[in-house]
Amino acid sequence: MYNSKITGLGYYVPDNIVTNEDLSKFMDTNDEWIQERTGIQERRWIKEGTDDSSSVMGAKASKIAIERAGLTSKDIDFIVFATLSPDFYFPGGGVQLQEMLDMKTVGALDIRNQCSGFIYAMSVADQFIKTGMYKNILVVGAEYHSSGLDKSTRGRGVSVIFGDGAGAAVLSRSEDTAKGLLSTHLHSEGKHAKELTVLAPSAKHWVPELLETNDENDESYFPYMNGTFVFKHAVVRFSEAIYEGLKTNGLEEKDIDMLIPHQANLRITQFIQKKFKLTDDQVHSNIHKYGNTTAASVIIALTEAWEKGKIKDNDLVVLAAFGSGFTWGSVIIRW
Repeated sequence: MYNSKITGLGYYVPDNIVTNEDLSKFMDTNDEWIQERTGIQERRWIKEGTDDSSSVMGAKASKIAIERAGLTSKDIDFIVFATLSPDFYFPGGGVQLQEMLDMKTVGALDIRNQCSGFIYAMSVADQFIKTGMYKNILVVGAEYHSSGLDKSTRGRGVSVIFGDGAGAAVLSRSEDTAKGLLSTHLHSEGKHAKELTVLAPSAKHWVPELLETNDENDESYFPYMNGTFVFKHAVVRFSEAIYEGLKTNGLEEKDIDMLIPHQANLRITQFIQKKFKLTDDQVHSNIHKYGNTTAASVIIALTEAWEKGKIKDNDLVVLAAFGSGFTWGSVIIRW
């Protein structure tokens, strides 16, 4: 059996920076309120009139990752694309990516696991490589949140949190089983699905009903989040997923060199950092710059940490995420 090794990383975020002060111009909020609750200072939102979308941003990040892997798009055997905000309701972004990058007619799989989407995507890709089915897999996380947010005061509790962006990783086959992805761990608890959700469109609220009602006050199109409930569950599940990964590989908290958590809320990251007795140098956080980019969050942070030289050869890197569904998981990597 083979191991999966990350051979290329890349990310892309829109140029348009939206600060907390910018938000206060069209909703009743302020910088102090947002930073105190989330740790976010600014986020990137796609500017109206540009060509960026989830698939376009994913393609831009992918080009960087593929080049850094020393490959071309023709070398990619399979695509795993994670997003909750595809360009179309269907088909998913994976096939768009295949076309944009002028790839061979490889398979393209879409992952809909929201904030833990990249963790799930990495796990899926890892299994394909470990069994020898594919040699080089492109794993992408991309989100275009800003077009689907309620930007009035009514939606401020959620809309201030999310940003747009994309990241990509190339996973390649390796015969060195001591390095690369050591294990992945996935979980879900669907009974809490409605605590963080977008309810429409759905099978019970589909095109005929939408056209008939045309209700401008229908909030089911916008994200809903029971923030306190989500926070309480997130800190527990984050910890469980990390401990599970360490235990599986005979490791301990002190063995962690770099933790890349999903950038959901700075308070969650700080809680986990304190619990695992990690220093600031052992945890990479960029939520203050980009907000929560959902499926793109972990891969953007991982790429940024690597670019800054914070991840070195033989380091133990832990990826972890929790989000809507409820779904959560972790990936344990020996770099």
